[in-house]
Amino acid sequence: MKKLILICMLLVPAVGTTIYANKCVNCASGSSCQQCRLGGKDTFDARKRCEKMGCKITGTGSCSTAANVKVCG
Repeated sequence: MKKLILICMLLVPAVGTTIYANKCVNCASGSSCQQCRLGGKDTFDARKRCEKMGCKITGTGSCSTAANVKVCG
């Protein structure tokens, strides 16, 4: 029983960080950046903010952590 509780305690933080992970939109070639950070929610206002920063939105995805990806926002 103790092992089960311990396993559950270890899994809860991992699930929590996945739920609240930042979302990004991918930007088309010719944009000022390759990805734009939306924050926690994909909203119309967040997308407009990215477009104002020079991102031509092509799709959504998780934010890249690679050093060679330029992220605006």
